[in-house]
Amino acid sequence: MTDVLVCVKRVPDPTGEVVLTPDGMRVDGRYAGYTTSAHEEAAIALAVQVAESTGGSVTVLSVGAAESVEQIRAGIAVGATDGILVEADPDLLGPADVAAAVAEALRVREEAGRTYGLVLLGNDAADTGDFQVGVRLAYLLGRPVVAGVQTLEVDGDVATLRGEGPEGTEVYEVALPAVATVLEGGVSPKYPSVVGRMKAKKAEVETLGWTGSPVGAGREALTVPEPPPNEVTVIGEGTAAAPGLVAVLRELKVVHG
Repeated sequence: MTDVLVCVKRVPDPTGEVVLTPDGMRVDGRYAGYTTSAHEEAAIALAVQVAESTGGSVTVLSVGAAESVEQIRAGIAVGATDGILVEADPDLLGPADVAAAVAEALRVREEAGRTYGLVLLGNDAADTGDFQVGVRLAYLLGRPVVAGVQTLEVDGDVATLRGEGPEGTEVYEVALPAVATVLEGGVSPKYPSVVGRMKAKKAEVETLGWTGSPVGAGREALTVPEPPPNEVTVIGEGTAAAPGLVAVLRELKVVHG
């Protein structure tokens, strides 16, 4: 039996327009809405697979404001068992702070008799692009870590993890307990059913505090790149545009000759 903890973050919907806060330090999600990143949705789907194959459970954890319970319940709606909210001001936290908060929550659960053989995180944050939390968490826990995982299986006390590297598929076998960061693409995200949504509304979400002192992200500012300029070429008007149009079509290899 393998119990899995999945860490998720409340992030602005990446399909909307990217707008920064006035100080340029964060992505403002007030207009786009908030969601869970695609990497973390994949992590939840993998965790549910492991739990189903081993008879274990899945806990979804988020470090952030009280509103993050929405993302926790979204994970419960697609197969997780319960959730943990580590309540803290997300604007003050950097990767080291998040890793420390998750590690503390794990210790609280262990003291209560609940241990997790596998901890999964998204490979990076959808809003700030931090790739650090998984590695920092593994260091604090003294566990092996594999980054960029797309599929995984657990057999007893060993996890086999696969991801795409520069020369093809990379396969790792690590002893549990372990930490892994997940990239989307290896598994389809799960979508909630009506029953799942009802279950999520009633499911237990434990709220914990964090006793640490934030060190912050050390970020100077975020920037949104300027959109590429649009170029328009007028090839002519009326019948006089025909030769220019044919030349463009030949250049694009739409027609030959």
